[in-house]
Amino acid sequence: AADTLSDLTGWVTIDNKSGATYGNAALKLVAGDVNRAQDPRRDGRLLEMAAKAASSADASRDFKSEGFFEYHLYSLDGRTTIKDNQTKQLSLLAASEVPITKELIYYGAQDYYRNAYGVPVSNQKIAVYLEVKNSKENRLGLPLPKGKIRVYKADGSGSQQFIGEDWIDHTPKDERVKIKMGNAFDLVGERTQKDFKKLASNLYEIEWEISLRNHKSAAQTVTVIEPVPGDWQVLASSHQYEKIQAHTLKYQIPVPKEGAAKLAYRVRIRY
Repeated sequence: AADTLSDLTGWVTIDNKSGATYGNAALKLVAGDVNRAQDPRRDGRLLEMAAKAASSADASRDFKSEGFFEYHLYSLDGRTTIKDNQTKQLSLLAASEVPITKELIYYGAQDYYRNAYGVPVSNQKIAVYLEVKNSKENRLGLPLPKGKIRVYKADGSGSQQFIGEDWIDHTPKDERVKIKMGNAFDLVGERTQKDFKKLASNLYEIEWEISLRNHKSAAQTVTVIEPVPGDWQVLASSHQYEKIQAHTLKYQIPVPKEGAAKLAYRVRIRY
């Protein structure tokens, strides 16, 4: 199935090690980069629990979010009891059919432009990322607190299988979340240095050929990211490229099913 839609469920985990039980408590969570004075006993938790015992109320499990100073405050709509030494999970948010994009990225390294390589650099991994825009159009558009995100996908029988996890930072609405899933199994990269010339003490020309092999039964597009050091200029290239940053070269390379594609380029670098 195409990896274009997802269902998102967010949970808050409360681990009560305070030595007390909070019965029928109102729960508020503060999310954000809250500065605290250095304390060697600090446990580093970023979500602070403020619970106060009060009279009974309907125990709804929905959280409501509001801006609070330069942070965000999540208040549980209802009451809950948290016992001493208890770990409890409460639902924070839920959204269905959220559009996502999958990106396959082959990363280079600046060292590839500083030395001569006599043999190919083979069997290099191609990373897999998922990206989602936190917008109302995507059925989100709410502040997402920092935490671990785990991703599951239904297999052929409908069972959910774990396929990766990553940490995300505090994310405001209308910003993008990028999740590193792992490395592709059936996609492999290999690079061969075709030429390395030292033209002067601080001037070099380097030519690289990158081979991308796809063992899947469907065509794939691989993003190639090359971090080029120094003051550089592309002299020749087999494919269109984009200079996305001062020292970053980007390609989008289509790779046929059960086939391969080759990218070749020559760059002049002045240090």
